[in-house]
Amino acid sequence: MKRVISISLGSSKRDHQAMTEFGGEMFSIERIGTDGDKNKAIQLIKELDGKVDAFGMGGTDLYIYAGKKRYTFKESARIAAAAKHTPIVDGSGVKNTLERRVVQHLKEKEGITFNDKQVLVVCAVDRFGLAEELIAAGSQVVFGDLLFGLGLPIPIRNLGTLAILARVIAPIITRLPIEMFYPTGEKQTQNIPRFSQYFEQAEFIAGDFHFIRRFMPASLKGKSVITNTVTQKDEELLRDRGVKTLITTTPEIGGRSLGTNVLEAILVTLLGKRPEEITAVDYGRILKELEIMPRIKRLSD
Repeated sequence: MKRVISISLGSSKRDHQAMTEFGGEMFSIERIGTDGDKNKAIQLIKELDGKVDAFGMGGTDLYIYAGKKRYTFKESARIAAAAKHTPIVDGSGVKNTLERRVVQHLKEKEGITFNDKQVLVVCAVDRFGLAEELIAAGSQVVFGDLLFGLGLPIPIRNLGTLAILARVIAPIITRLPIEMFYPTGEKQTQNIPRFSQYFEQAEFIAGDFHFIRRFMPASLKGKSVITNTVTQKDEELLRDRGVKTLITTTPEIGGRSLGTNVLEAILVTLLGKRPEEITAVDYGRILKELEIMPRIKRLSD
């Protein structure tokens, strides 16, 4: 049996264990939250290093991309460095391939089109592939990177501006403490509405669930949400807020959608390569072989 563990800076209240089968292999999957404690995360990785098949890193990103250039988060790299033997991934390797396929799948298989639809992507610099596909599909998109990442009242409305922003801010934010721009620990369970008008104007709300949960308004009536790492309690919350359709980019295992870091850890295990040896073509091929498809769930009428 293969064993994958996600070490997350998020809330321990979201911890989870499940058994499932991928590619003919049985997997034991576990998520351990450290409530924002980076030293605890490092200690857990050291204790489990060499004893599991792959680590996922949750509650933070290890890398961010600006065009073709990759930037490394300093604090995340320090955590990841605790793994000397076991591969550790943050989901960024598979995210670009996976999330591009979602827009295409929704159009081709479900008849859900995005042409002229109002879409809010709460943070796009870590989901550039999704951003590109939404624009290519004809969406009217607001990218909320400055709104929700930095609290600045500046919506971004085109990919060119987003790319410039990414090149400018990536070298800066990757050197800052993670909690300055991303909800960790108990902040992942708190809701402080911000810039609600952009949620209200959008028909589709897409991106990282922790950003959505933290900043969404009291009502999301009739909206469709495209995200991942959603628990049953999260689904109940979205249903209570009036969300019509929930679309997760990863499949459901044990009552929740997989985090991209967990899915990537599973794929790394199956491919039998070090993460740095795996290409986008490799990820695309194995995602197709495993028939990994978005999950679509109607929450209300």
